[in-house]
Amino acid sequence: MSILAEEQIERFFNVLNQSSEIIQKSKDQSYLDSLIEVLDTVQSGDVQALNLAKADTTAVSDIYATFNRDDYDSEVLRKAIQMAVLKAIKVDKIQANYQITPDTIANVVGYLIAGIFNGHRQLSLLDPAMGTGNLLTAVANQLSDSIGVKLSVSGIENDDAMFELAASSFELQHIHAELFHEDTIQNVLVPMVDVALSDLPVGYYPIDANTKGYNTRSTTGHSYVHHLMIEFAMNHVNKGGFGFFLVPSQIFKTSEAKQLLKWMQGHVYLQGLLNLPTELFSNKASQKAL
Repeated sequence: MSILAEEQIERFFNVLNQSSEIIQKSKDQSYLDSLIEVLDTVQSGDVQALNLAKADTTAVSDIYATFNRDDYDSEVLRKAIQMAVLKAIKVDKIQANYQITPDTIANVVGYLIAGIFNGHRQLSLLDPAMGTGNLLTAVANQLSDSIGVKLSVSGIENDDAMFELAASSFELQHIHAELFHEDTIQNVLVPMVDVALSDLPVGYYPIDANTKGYNTRSTTGHSYVHHLMIEFAMNHVNKGGFGFFLVPSQIFKTSEAKQLLKWMQGHVYLQGLLNLPTELFSNKASQKAL
């Protein structure tokens, strides 16, 4: 990364951070909620929409005045937003499902997709659990830069805060996307795509009634949400398309894996399982594979 790009990332992060801190203190709310408000207003410069006291309105207005969207490319903006979300996770002590997919992993996913689809003029992507949108936007930016493909992007997220972060991130980066604020397992009506990709949530899906019709559902008790989402995503991939999923490295070593493997044998071709380096994860239990 060039020195100029690093300076731009720091500059935009400072815009986000300083504004968020003022709003956080003024409204006595979380850093995350404040960041969501900043991302929603920084591009338009609509400081009045924040409903701050006069002094705070002036302070945020002065900070916003230093930001010109045309001075930044999408990847610089994404990295600065990523830094701000990471600070929110730390400051607010946010639960683990807000953790952002590391760029190292996003780069691997983007590299594989670029290699497979090099020469294509158009490509459609779907993330059934997009979270803050970091993985999806990182891959979209990488594909646009590396193979110059015209992209159609779709993403699904059920969590209110993460959806708002993702929507604002897409808008700031000028990535046109069709985003769905819904529960994926309830069979959202999303378009068919060439590639599904996701850093999947791990654990049990709590509403058994919603899993009816899924071949990967458990015959007793709750079903694994990552199994259900793989099935959902691949059901929305065009013939000859691909799915790239970050999953627990032990995914095929659990008792529930039988249902997943049985479904795979009749519906998809498993190309491979790439175990990611242990140093990318806090402990061995949290290690993932692609």
